[in-house]
Amino acid sequence: MSPIAYGIPVLLEHWALTLAFAFVALVAVEGVFWVGVRVVRRAARRSAMAVTVTQAIHGPSHWVLRLVALNLVWQGAPDDLAGIAGVQRWTGLLLIAVVTWLVVRVVNGTARAVVAAHPVTVADNLAARRIHTQTRAIAKTLVGLIVVIGASLMLMTFPAVRQIGTSLLASAGLVGIVAGFAARPVLGNLIAGLQIGLTQPIRIDDVVIVQGEWGVIEEITGAYVVVRVWDQRRLVVPLQWWIENPFQNWTRNTSELIGTVFLWVDYRMPLAPLREALKAACEASPHWDRRFALLQVVEGGETAMQLRCLVTAASAPQAWDLRCDVREALIDFVQREYPQFLPRLRAEAEIAAPQPSPLGPPA
Repeated sequence: MSPIAYGIPVLLEHWALTLAFAFVALVAVEGVFWVGVRVVRRAARRSAMAVTVTQAIHGPSHWVLRLVALNLVWQGAPDDLAGIAGVQRWTGLLLIAVVTWLVVRVVNGTARAVVAAHPVTVADNLAARRIHTQTRAIAKTLVGLIVVIGASLMLMTFPAVRQIGTSLLASAGLVGIVAGFAARPVLGNLIAGLQIGLTQPIRIDDVVIVQGEWGVIEEITGAYVVVRVWDQRRLVVPLQWWIENPFQNWTRNTSELIGTVFLWVDYRMPLAPLREALKAACEASPHWDRRFALLQVVEGGETAMQLRCLVTAASAPQAWDLRCDVREALIDFVQREYPQFLPRLRAEAEIAAPQPSPLGPPA
């Protein structure tokens, strides 16, 4: 009904009464929220996860209560009140948006609590990295789905959008094909994110070889994985690539590694002193995990023989440093103690006897 049919004084009276009810409802919400916050904090203080989640939902839950109260007031107002339909619609839209925000914060807060409960700073962090990867991948996927559902619900409140949806359904075949091709990368990354989160071919802090680059998994998002390369570059790889292509994971089941050091020495080089030097070099290095240290002859060339040293370390960075320590120590040992047995190129020189001159001996 128009303001003229209502009468301006009656319209103002009805709106004043409605706004008064809205004010009373907001005041009641503030009181309920104040009491509820203290009750929930007291109940959740013994659980780190509950504390993190309650902190995450503090803001959105406050707005949800306010909008629910206002929505109830608007629904109780007269249906023929001028402008009430628009107010109800916008309040409903805001309520859907804030509820979506609340659910997103619940998911993110739960994920943060799970990650905080399993730190990766401990020595044996394999289980913690597995939980970090699963939690973050699933949380990002859920957040994406929640946002899509919330946006869809908001759009469906508009009659024009519902009519467009009905028209699109009439030609669902063609639209479905076009949408499928257009959304293929998004859907592929979404499915790949779920696969990575559940099967875990990679985890946070895993050491991998990707595209010939050595690096560490730094971040797993809903669309790509960030690999921190050893020289501090960042390699950004789409999620779907990890499912479709082979790669090396040096910390899939354990972070322990076997490192190799190759040396070329002369065939006359005695091996027993070298084995003792290898053992001494490993014991002097803080990166050796004391599992084993072996020296083997793996190749014999034309001029020298190749030695391979196998040394063990608890992680890939320690294995690299240990290899450098061992290589430097062995080269220094050979240079100091057996410099004559460094690789050398041998050659035989024959001096031909002088030939008599055809003119006879010189006068």
